Amino acid sequence: MSSPQPATATVFRDVRPCGGPAVDLVAVGGVLVDAVPEGAAVETVDGSGLMALPTLVDAHIHPDKTAWGESWHSRRAARGIAEYVAGDVELSRALPTPVGERAYRLMAHAAAQGTRAMRAHADVAPAFGLAGLEGVAEARERLRGIVDVELVAFPQHGVLRTPGVAELLAEAAKSGLITHVGGIDPAGFDASGDAGSADGDQLGTVFGLAERHGLGLDIHLHDRGETGLAPLRDIAARTRALGLQGKVGVAHAFAVAQLSGRELDETADLLADAGVSLTTVALSSATVLPFRRLAERGVRVGLGSDGVRDNWSPFGNADMLHRAWLAGWALDVRLDEELEACFALAAHGGAELLGLPRADLRPGAPADFMLVEGECVPQAVVDLPRRELVVRAGRVVARGGVLV
Repeated sequence: MSSPQPATATVFRDVRPCGGPAVDLVAVGGVLVDAVPEGAAVETVDGSGLMALPTLVDAHIHPDKTAWGESWHSRRAARGIAEYVAGDVELSRALPTPVGERAYRLMAHAAAQGTRAMRAHADVAPAFGLAGLEGVAEARERLRGIVDVELVAFPQHGVLRTPGVAELLAEAAKSGLITHVGGIDPAGFDASGDAGSADGDQLGTVFGLAERHGLGLDIHLHDRGETGLAPLRDIAARTRALGLQGKVGVAHAFAVAQLSGRELDETADLLADAGVSLTTVALSSATVLPFRRLAERGVRVGLGSDGVRDNWSPFGNADMLHRAWLAGWALDVRLDEELEACFALAAHGGAELLGLPRADLRPGAPADFMLVEGECVPQAVVDLPRRELVVRAGRVVARGGVLV
């Protein structure tokens, strides 16, 4: 009978967790431990006094739409979701690179900048079939072990207003490719149409698919005021009724960003009780969710890139440290604790939303971190230093912002 193989420990020497005193971080089996186990084989990586920061989580990104790395695409003005959707189709048909390769290029770049996990949305519509899902799933497989990817079948064109979408969502739900079913503005953009569903409404369709196939839900809500708040209350009620607490998320939730005081607290309590999470993407000061107050009331909130250099916008780079910078800039923050909160939103908020353990650099945490030049977390958010080293599960996966 062969004796068990000794453990292998990777020691990252002379690193400063979140800007603190220099220490050695020891990784065994993908987890940080107090010390090198007795008899373990040791591999050493010189941290050169760099600051160690937790890796980040992109809670909302659309890799299937991206033109990142392609020739420049000149965008035209669009009024409303319907015109943006039409532009998505035109851009997709014009791009010479298959969606799987474009998605991989973007997702690999995100991983090299310190993203350890993401929730990716891919459009499902007659114009695309399931090609977007399949392309992102292909990229996910190529990046297995480097970045963890949840995949959402997103009905950007509407479930009710576009015939054939409900059937494609059902096909996606049975495909084994996805973790979540999506939705979009059930009281506004997708309030009516000829396609219909057996349930008679969008939320009935997507909640039914999630319940039958054991999937999560992630629903875009752009509508503001009561047009956005009424569906949010409906989503919370359906989540509780079907026992889907912890499996339902709402992206953007611009109506919540407009709330304050008692109305905000009451909405937060409703969401927390139902186990409904939120994601924000730092588009502007008027749309960033009040994430600190929401978290205080028990709501899980993550930060995401949204679209990256797609038909909707020429901006974006899938760098979640930069997205934390954008959140701070949009909110006009000044204090260290506020900048640290923006970083925590990108690191721990997203991890909690995706059900991942916190990469907080303590023993027992996943050995997921990045090394950068800098004195402290607030400075890193402001200066956006190069990611000198990115580590996943104790393994170096990127150097100098490039996958190895």
